[in-house]
Amino acid sequence: MSNPANMQAMAGVKVLELGTTIAGPFCARLLADFGAEVIKVEPAEGDPSRVSGKRYKDKSLYAATLMRNKRLIVVDLRKPEGQALIRRLVAKVDVLVENFRPGTLEKWNLGYDALSAINPGLILVRVSGYGQSGPYSQRPGYGVVCEAVGGLRHITGDADRPPARANIGLTDCITGLYAAFGTMMALRHRDLTGRGQVVDTALYECAFSFMDAHVASYEKLGYVVGREGAGHSGSVVNNLFKTRDGDYVHIQGSQTNSFRRLCLAMGRGDILDNPKFNTRLERVKNGDEMDAIVQEWVGARDYADVETALSAEDVVFTRIYTMADIFRDPHFKAREMIRDVPDEELGSIAMAAPVPRLSATPGSIRSSGGRIGRDTVAVLRDELGITNGEFDDLVNQGVISFAAENGNAGGKAT
Repeated sequence: MSNPANMQAMAGVKVLELGTTIAGPFCARLLADFGAEVIKVEPAEGDPSRVSGKRYKDKSLYAATLMRNKRLIVVDLRKPEGQALIRRLVAKVDVLVENFRPGTLEKWNLGYDALSAINPGLILVRVSGYGQSGPYSQRPGYGVVCEAVGGLRHITGDADRPPARANIGLTDCITGLYAAFGTMMALRHRDLTGRGQVVDTALYECAFSFMDAHVASYEKLGYVVGREGAGHSGSVVNNLFKTRDGDYVHIQGSQTNSFRRLCLAMGRGDILDNPKFNTRLERVKNGDEMDAIVQEWVGARDYADVETALSAEDVVFTRIYTMADIFRDPHFKAREMIRDVPDEELGSIAMAAPVPRLSATPGSIRSSGGRIGRDTVAVLRDELGITNGEFDDLVNQGVISFAAENGNAGGKAT
């Protein structure tokens, strides 16, 4: 269990987040989970994630977790006065995360050259569909489209059906992870040299990086990898099997010892002496036949009996978990992977715990995502020393807004 009293790995690092929706905000949330002070800038109508996903009491549950641990302010980046506020904040931060189309920051005079002149140690983390250069750089890019360009969509799903997609923002999250990883490397470099740099993170490239195992196969052999569903043509037994009572079980028995344990669990020690199956290469050649044997055994039994037999021989397997299964699972509970987080609007909300686990500097969830502009007043006063009069002028000009007591944006500073 993480101890809030422990020092956190990113303590003392200030991050200004100009990102929207998923990849950029996910990067900043990862940094915030481990102690970075993240100031998220939104437009007055709020980040698009606030109208995404399931809602409870008219609040986006997804936005609550994506915005956790962040200070939330409203600044109109399209107004010169708003851009001026960002330049003033840049002088105070270590990292700026953005995921606008390339050229947008430059149009606002917020490009790296302008910002690094203010803060030479600034790390500018840029997330875009196709990167900051190249012929596709000005294309609009979303994760689900860029994972198609990167090759992931082509290999996802069943061979006899169109390419499928995961029911999450998979490539956005992959890219957010890479962006956070790049941030850490850039911070390390800055610690050594005092100089910042640009972290150029492209959705399609991050998706493509996960295709690494298949790059050389095409270059050397002309082999284009395709969809294989739940199985794996180069790894047998490694597939999904259906029990008599309708559960799905994935069994991984491709290695010599794991295949032996599977055969013993099925009561089929004779298979171990069969030349069609007694080496890994032969099992791959005869994969359909081997999978059919396993399916016949699994399909004749209810899941409880399959679980008992496979567990007795220490076979690598699992049924397919639903979210309901996860909430009931004792291992998730023992590892405290679901945290009950206080929420200013809902009372509390369940969230996935920060990962990975660090023994000395663990991550923590200090707050859920709150109302639009919740921290505008505090941040601009704390960081920039803005007075009530200047604050009210900015509000009247529509440059900033803040959450009033009734939960709506607006009002005057007091």
